[in-house]
Amino acid sequence: MFATRPTLSGPRHAASAGHYLASTAAIAVLEAGGNAIDAGCAAGIALGVLLPDLVNVAGVAPIMVRMADGTVETIAGLGHWPRALPPDVFMREHGGRIPNGVRRTVVPAAPDAWITALERHGTMGFGDVAQFAIRYAGEGFAVYPLLAETVAAHRDDYAQYPSNAAIFLPGGQPPKVGDRFVQADLARTLSYMVEEERRAAATGGRMAGLAAAHAAFYRGDIAREIVRFIQAEGGFLAMEDLAGFRSRLEPAVARPWRGHSLLTCGPWCQGPALAQALLLMERAGFDGMAHNSPDYLHLLVECVKAAMADREYHFGDPRFTEVPLEALLSPAHLDARLSQIDPARAHPSMYPPLLGQGIPADGPQRADLPKVEADTSYVAVVDRWGNAFSATPSDGSWNSPVVPGLGIIPSNRGSQSRPDPSHPSGVAPGKRPRLTPNPAMLVTEDGGVMPFGTPGGDVQIQAMLQVMLNVFHFGMELQEAIEAPRVASYAFPSSFAPFDYFPARVAVESRIPKATRDALAARGHEVKDWPDITWLAGSVEAVLSDPKAGLVRAGADPRRPAYAIAG
Repeated sequence: MFATRPTLSGPRHAASAGHYLASTAAIAVLEAGGNAIDAGCAAGIALGVLLPDLVNVAGVAPIMVRMADGTVETIAGLGHWPRALPPDVFMREHGGRIPNGVRRTVVPAAPDAWITALERHGTMGFGDVAQFAIRYAGEGFAVYPLLAETVAAHRDDYAQYPSNAAIFLPGGQPPKVGDRFVQADLARTLSYMVEEERRAAATGGRMAGLAAAHAAFYRGDIAREIVRFIQAEGGFLAMEDLAGFRSRLEPAVARPWRGHSLLTCGPWCQGPALAQALLLMERAGFDGMAHNSPDYLHLLVECVKAAMADREYHFGDPRFTEVPLEALLSPAHLDARLSQIDPARAHPSMYPPLLGQGIPADGPQRADLPKVEADTSYVAVVDRWGNAFSATPSDGSWNSPVVPGLGIIPSNRGSQSRPDPSHPSGVAPGKRPRLTPNPAMLVTEDGGVMPFGTPGGDVQIQAMLQVMLNVFHFGMELQEAIEAPRVASYAFPSSFAPFDYFPARVAVESRIPKATRDALAARGHEVKDWPDITWLAGSVEAVLSDPKAGLVRAGADPRRPAYAIAG
């Protein structure tokens, strides 16, 4: 397998993130003596500046931390619907859809998530890690092709909000590749948090400083300006939603696999579907199947379809929705699902429910590929002590307004809830949407750890599964595993409105030979050709510690402006 870049290795630490300047921020923190949590937060906050079309500083930021002693924790980094939200508002006033604008706003969780990670597991202050984001916001950075493409594609969306247009359409035009992109208001907002931290830390120390930075956003001037603007625009967010907010700390979902342990976040996101698809493939048996052969890809796609059907029927905020996770991952349920998979034929529709809940979706609605919201990025770090950090910050910037003067968009992730409150991921006051971003890790049988993740909406777990199997089943080096051509199924309802569903639809990067694509079509898959390499197939970043070699290895996906650095 040919890779365009080498797998990078270092004796101490490594980082991989969705933009090269975010990776340099992480490495600068590591070289300054910070740990993986400090470095991951630095890169994660910077991604909200460097990928302003795909990640928002005030968006979501689910985080998984594994300390060197084996302690694992997830910080949800996902806000809830405002307490004042009328639960039937979208059915009653918006025709059963969640519209663009402030009514899709949930509590912005990312600032809290980064600060919570620093409080619990870091060694540095907010200003120490946010300095890179402040620098790139204030001084600017070079526009790269994907940013230029995304803004141009959503030009009319940005133009409908004057505060968004002022940032993303300077002079009324989308930025060009190579232009300097500046976000002065965002730099001032982050700097205000740092100033509040500095004053408190001068007398109270690091923890007092972090608390002050948190208060500046959630209870101080920033919060008041957010609420004033949202309510003036017809939204429901209130000061009490912000003032009392802290991200939920939740256990990881751990499942053994071939001596390793896969760690995902809980069913408030799609993470457990990764574990289910992996376990389905393992029980089905794929030893002896050639990489990306028709047999292998058919089995992978069908296992993904089955896992995603269960995601649709059951996943949601566990505080509001009873999610039968143990049953879904049990041998009995896995075998029942496998009994529905025909090794010679694609299932023609959505796999039916097996646990007494859910109604299969109808479809299809369109003949083209689904319209994917290209939001989200990712960062992975492993430090010299063996601590590991995995985070998937997100939230796009064209379907909700920027708060004037602040340079931020309070999280518009409400778009991933269903408008109908009766759905497992339906809207409700205080409830969290079901999130697509899902950071993960694999703890290896030899004591190493691989934090990994990707943007890509519903493609995320599919890209992650393929890369994981490329490394740990097919024996590829990390970088070639990431660059190998991928497929993605769309045979289940999308996580994004209008929740499109495409029975038997499979998109395939065209580096996979035509004979293989034809063989999949002959089995009943509706094959749609992607280009040879496309950002639609995700952008997996991963760091893998190798205890036997005494090295930390890293890879990054050239499908987006992601880069890895080792040291």
